[in-house]
Amino acid sequence: MSEDGSPGAGCGDDADDSKEHAGDARNDPAVSRGDPAVSHGDNPAADRIRDRRDRLAAAIGRTWTDDGPWRFLTDLTAIGSRMAGSPGEKRAADRVADAFERAGLRDVRTDAFELAAWERGDVTLRVRTPDRSGEERTREFEALALPYSPAGSVSGALVDVGHGTPAEIDAADVDGRIAVASTTTPEGTRFVHRMEKFGYAVESGAVGFVFVNHLDGQLPPTGSLTFGEEAAAPAVGVSAETGAWLREYAVNATGPVATVELTVDATTTPGESRNVIGRVGPDTDERLLLLAHYDGHDIAEGALDNGCGIATVVTAARILADGTDDTGDAGVADDTGDAGVADDTRDRKRADPLLPVGVDVVAVGAEEVGLLGAERLARTVDLDAVRGVINVDGAGRFRDLVAMTHTSETAASVADAVSTATRHPVKVRPEPHPFSDQWPFVRRGVPALQLHSDSGERGRGWGHTHADTRDKVDDRNVREHAALVALLATEFAAADRDPKRLDTAALAAAFREAEFETGMRAADLWPADWE
Repeated sequence: MSEDGSPGAGCGDDADDSKEHAGDARNDPAVSRGDPAVSHGDNPAADRIRDRRDRLAAAIGRTWTDDGPWRFLTDLTAIGSRMAGSPGEKRAADRVADAFERAGLRDVRTDAFELAAWERGDVTLRVRTPDRSGEERTREFEALALPYSPAGSVSGALVDVGHGTPAEIDAADVDGRIAVASTTTPEGTRFVHRMEKFGYAVESGAVGFVFVNHLDGQLPPTGSLTFGEEAAAPAVGVSAETGAWLREYAVNATGPVATVELTVDATTTPGESRNVIGRVGPDTDERLLLLAHYDGHDIAEGALDNGCGIATVVTAARILADGTDDTGDAGVADDTGDAGVADDTRDRKRADPLLPVGVDVVAVGAEEVGLLGAERLARTVDLDAVRGVINVDGAGRFRDLVAMTHTSETAASVADAVSTATRHPVKVRPEPHPFSDQWPFVRRGVPALQLHSDSGERGRGWGHTHADTRDKVDDRNVREHAALVALLATEFAAADRDPKRLDTAALAAAFREAEFETGMRAADLWPADWE
């Protein structure tokens, strides 16, 4: 959902603005404070990961040239719209379930749940302004309704609120007007999510909201306004080119002031989404959750967001399934032909299984409209038995992996150890955000690792636009990140790890320190028990 980004949300969702990386893992103080399983000189965790890499060598080697991830991604993107609650999302769930079976996961099943299914209709954005002769001129611009925008019409003046930060909205008079805000945020500050911008603008009196892509290319953006319910005011996305005109017509610009009529046609009706769940490793009471969302927005193929992420998880699951049996043990064959060596190898691997706890691999639905599949999962599992969560939202898109650790020292040290052992750069960001599928677990105290990838640019890029298509994908990144995800899972599951629960007061303080409270309250996302 990975935003303006996940995550992701759709929320979360791409090189999500709220997910932009900062700093190398080795220079990050959160890593140096990591749990005792990691030290930076003598590094037993890195040694353990190298051992697991060797034990998974055959599966990782097959992945190196496997065309399966590309074929899966092709099947998924050929569906078209995978919007939450749509027939396309149902077809995508079937494709994922089949891929889980082919990957060797056990007990594959789907878990359906109800949601408010939103469907877009037409939008009219009509601008009336005087020309040089004083005559009224009418122009119409292309716009897309933002998910959960209600149907309806509003009219009034436009007001430019810049990036849409609370400070910028406070500085503008938005009452009774239509706020115009960018998809990006000023350099050097945290990214403010679309939901925060919309919520704060409406809370301040705006009657409508226009979300302007900051990237050129006639690409109006989409993205949900709320978590799973109809929003309070009509809202649309427009291209950078259209936004330039609208800002020129705003009451706080120097040009002629326009009167705007904004009409949105959309419906919100009862619908159904589903999670797809499979298992790998032993049937232990304690579980590690490996997640990725498979839904996407209706205006594109959703190849980057989050086709790459779910393809990465399917491929990582196959590596784990190929390398383990249902006891969590890796294959024990020995290529020396020496029976004694084989017996010793077998004994060592049984004493130190690749997966000492089982992994539930879950493709979650309805992420883009409010993390609804992840919320369903968090409500239906025994959270006390969940060791941790690995959420793959944005991995597989670009070259280098980014690990967002959401204040968890264990998650940070796991990412650092895998980076050290494999000599693959993994950038670590310790600060939390609520806009991808780790959030329903993080706010309940479960340690989580969210995996993204670094585009080298600020913002979503192609994500949440018509241009999020399969031709943008380099599946070498999917295959490589899948191998890293498999190793991250084995290390998060390691017996020597003791992941600590997140302290609620410390977590709330971290969100306040990152200046999330105002925007999250405006978006109705601030947890009641954090008061």
